[in-house]
Amino acid sequence: MTIAVSTFGTHNEQRVDQFTLLSDTGVSVDLIGYGVAVRDWRVPVAGGERTVVLGFDTLAAYLAHSPHFGALAGRVANRIKDASFALNGKTYQLPPNAGSLQLHGGAEGLGRQVWKGQVDEANNAVRFSHFSPDGAMGYPGNVNFAATYSLKGNVLRLELDATTDQATPISLVQHQYFNLGRTDDVLDHTIQVNSSAYTELGADLAPTGAILPSAGTQYDLRTPRTMRDAAGAPVAYDIGMVLDTGRKLVDPIATVVGPDQALTLRLWSDRPGVQVYNGVWTDVPVPGLNGKTYGKHSGFCLEDQAFADAVHNPHFPNVIYSPDRPYSHWCEIEIA
Repeated sequence: MTIAVSTFGTHNEQRVDQFTLLSDTGVSVDLIGYGVAVRDWRVPVAGGERTVVLGFDTLAAYLAHSPHFGALAGRVANRIKDASFALNGKTYQLPPNAGSLQLHGGAEGLGRQVWKGQVDEANNAVRFSHFSPDGAMGYPGNVNFAATYSLKGNVLRLELDATTDQATPISLVQHQYFNLGRTDDVLDHTIQVNSSAYTELGADLAPTGAILPSAGTQYDLRTPRTMRDAAGAPVAYDIGMVLDTGRKLVDPIATVVGPDQALTLRLWSDRPGVQVYNGVWTDVPVPGLNGKTYGKHSGFCLEDQAFADAVHNPHFPNVIYSPDRPYSHWCEIEIA
């Protein structure tokens, strides 16, 4: 199918393109070059179609108000304690943007950069690229990033790659905010995650380094449950789940069913963890897609990634990449 290309706006004197992918099942996905954001994702349902992500109609709204809606977060996703890390005998100080922490690569991380997109109609895909220079947001190394989104049927696949000229931490994540229903919050979605442990958080929301069993806690999502407690009150999720080792990559790591059961989301990934977030901190002062208001719990995220703050926890999976260890990462999301 033909991939439509249009201009979505301009940022830092760079044109931001929008690309629309269509599939033979009637799914359509809008991608923009600003942060490689999935701006809109429409899925057929009985009687029409439904937007299943949170986003905006204008670039100005993304620049001023987006909490990484649909974007790629990095160079290092999630939180880095004390906004610093040591590597090969040198300490790197990063600009903090969440109290004393750096979050999602900093205030000018990859999710807030303009990427160049190239159409691949043979694969119904768009390949985005971005060069991040040595010292960007405090990180060492010149890094060439690539992100390819392809759409087949109801499955959106993301392939991430990066090469660097010196050792540097890299951990990217897709940061879609989903709402599969028609209500203003996602609390009555049913969620299941194939994880029996989580990374404990300290008061600053950075991991302590401890990996704890989830059995008997609100983080035990092995059995499907809504995002409410027994009394019906909202449960706050912003936690790094440790995916079970020995799992088969052909099995989804997470499954979410919308409250009216019209749509089900399944996520596959090669990452060791997934951050489960249900919009605890979301409070957007301007309207989003279809005029919706995005407040607390208005969307949920399933951020397949390496563990947060791995740079301070050597027993976590390694996030240091080098010229002889390039970065690669894939995930697939099906909504049907």
